[in-house]
Amino acid sequence: MALQTVREVTAGLHNGRWQDTLSRIYGDDASRAAGRLLALVDGFCDFYGADEDTTVALYSCPGRTELGGNHTDHQRGHALAASVDLDTIACVHPNDSGMIRVKSQHHRIAEIDLAHLEPQPRETGRSPSLVRGIAARISSMGYAVGGFDAYTTTQVLRGGGLSSSAAFEVLVGEIINHLYCDGALTACQLAQIAQWAENEYFGKPCGVLDQMACATGGVIAIDFGDKDRPEVRHVDFDLRGAGYALCIVDTGYSHADLKEDFAAIPREMRAVASCFGKELLSQVSPTDFYASIPEIRRRCGDRAVLRAIHFFLDDSLVGRQLQAIVQGDVETFLTLVSQSGRSSYMYLQNVSTYRDPAHQDMAVLLAVAEQLLGGRGACRVHGGGFAG
Repeated sequence: MALQTVREVTAGLHNGRWQDTLSRIYGDDASRAAGRLLALVDGFCDFYGADEDTTVALYSCPGRTELGGNHTDHQRGHALAASVDLDTIACVHPNDSGMIRVKSQHHRIAEIDLAHLEPQPRETGRSPSLVRGIAARISSMGYAVGGFDAYTTTQVLRGGGLSSSAAFEVLVGEIINHLYCDGALTACQLAQIAQWAENEYFGKPCGVLDQMACATGGVIAIDFGDKDRPEVRHVDFDLRGAGYALCIVDTGYSHADLKEDFAAIPREMRAVASCFGKELLSQVSPTDFYASIPEIRRRCGDRAVLRAIHFFLDDSLVGRQLQAIVQGDVETFLTLVSQSGRSSYMYLQNVSTYRDPAHQDMAVLLAVAEQLLGGRGACRVHGGGFAG
C-alpha cells in the first residue's frame, strides 16, 4: 500500500475500496481482515499519538508451514513449503528521527538507533536484535535506511511451528524495502537478509526455509543447492479442493530453552559431512555414507548418523511429494508426508529433547492425532520441532 493519511486508510477499509485485494489475500475472511486492519490503525494512533492527517502504510507477512523437507534447508537440500492465511500485520509511518520503533501488541517496544547498527550483546535472543540486524544488512547493501514507527499485531502462533519469527523478520525487511529501497529487494533477498539477521544478531543458526516461504507466498518447492540463488518453483496445490484441511496444533510448549537443541542438528549433520571432506550433507554421496557408517559412528556418534540418515531420506521424499502434487495424487502425497514424519521422529529425533522423559508433549500429540485420524490423512512434526 502507498502512503496515505489515516483518514484515507480508514475510509477505504470502511467502504470496501480494498475488498479485491483483501479477498485475494484472505479469501472468505476478507471482511474480518478489514476489521483487524481498522483495529491495527487505531492501535497505531493510540500508541504513537497520531492523528487523521498522519501518513501511514499497511503491511502483511504470512506465517508458513513446511510440507516436506524437515531440516534439509541448512544442508542445501530440497523442501516444500506453503504460506498460511495467518499473518503478522503492521501500520507504519516513516519518520526523520534516525530511529526505528516497532511496537508489537502485548510486547515491549523495540527502539533501534540507526547510528548504531553493530550487534548489541544484550539484545541477543530478543526481537530488537532482528530489527537492528535487518537494518544493518540492508544498509550494508548501499541503501539509505531511514527511521519509521510501526505498530504490529499477529495471528501467527508463537511456538506453533508457523515461523512467527520469520514472519516478523520478513515484515520488517519489506517495510524498509518499500520505504527506502523503492521495492528493489526481491523475495529471495528479503529471506536471506532475515536469515542473516537471525543467525548473526539474534543468535539462532537457522536455515532459510522459513523466511523464504514467508517472503514468497503460496506453495513453493525450493532447491537450496545454490546458496546465493535458491531455485524456487511455485506449485498449484488446492488442498481444500481435494477435501482436506491443514490443521496446526499448538502443544503449548515453550521454545525458550531449546536453542542448543536446534543448533545441534546442523552441527551434527556438518560433522558427518566433514568425515568426507565436505561442508554439507548435500555434497555427500548417500552410497558413500551408508558404506561408511561404522567409521562415522565412531567419529561422530550414533545420533549424528541417524540425523544424516534422515537428511538423505527426507531430501529424496521432497521430489516424490512434488511429483504427487503435480499429478493431483493427494493420497500418495499424504503417504509421503507420513513417511517424512516418521523419519523426523525416529532419525532426526526432533519431537522431544528427552531431557525430561515425563514431559513429551509433541510425541503424545502425534500419537493421539494418529488415533483420531484413523488411517486418514497424515500427521507429522514440522518446522524446527521439539516444541511447536
